[in-house]
Amino acid sequence: MSPGPARGRTPGPDGGAARRGPVRRWQLVRANTDAVPPSTRRFMARARQRRMRAALPWAVAAGVLALAGLVAWTVLGTGLFGVRQVRVVGAELVSEVEVREAAAVPDDAPLARVDLAATARRVGALPAVERASVSRDWPGTLVIRVVERTAVAAVPQGERFAVLDRSGVVFRTLDRAPDALPVIRVGRPGPDDPGTRAGLTVLAALTPQLRAQLVAVDVAGLARITLRLRGDREIVWGDATRGAEKSRVATALLGRRADRIDVSAPDVVTFQ
Repeated sequence: MSPGPARGRTPGPDGGAARRGPVRRWQLVRANTDAVPPSTRRFMARARQRRMRAALPWAVAAGVLALAGLVAWTVLGTGLFGVRQVRVVGAELVSEVEVREAAAVPDDAPLARVDLAATARRVGALPAVERASVSRDWPGTLVIRVVERTAVAAVPQGERFAVLDRSGVVFRTLDRAPDALPVIRVGRPGPDDPGTRAGLTVLAALTPQLRAQLVAVDVAGLARITLRLRGDREIVWGDATRGAEKSRVATALLGRRADRIDVSAPDVVTFQ
């Protein structure tokens, strides 16, 4: 600051108190940059750079967090990336409508929030579906892939036929047995039924020659299994053990003129 014109007090005529004269006034004047030494200017510039460098990571992190929050809100909290389509792959025994209904995924639900495992479990609960998998196809498609059960046998149930897969699961009921399927006669078909499991074990052990002649597998008991062949012939199988030996022996005896072949003890075969 620079002093302005100022005047002091002067004594009065009678030597009394001095008169108040003009007071000095100060004003703020901005100094020219040339007045600051170069070393000081360089120090201040470096200090500003250090502060900016220190603040830059925090600014970048804040920007990234803000962007991530915006993206997360857009993907998870809005319908912008919602389910627009449910694509079903591999469905033949079940319809696409049945699969979508079992999936139970609402339209426009955020695709990122769909529980893929839970959706696959719901679809896999359909009787004809052996397993299912669910995936996302951005931006708005849910893809459901199903693997359906393969029929291996039919079980008479009154005037209808229950269709079994290799595990004994009943997944279809038809008015007539499919021509390509062998028939198993068992009281209560199901994966937990011992008779069903025994009948399927026997089927799996048969040679192609025996399967070509097979009409039905009768499971009267776990040790009373009989093969019904074309031409009213039968093979007494016994229980489901030693299936490969029994199948080989029975196949070798198919050319014999015998209506009944007993291979329940494959080491000692009888026929009549």
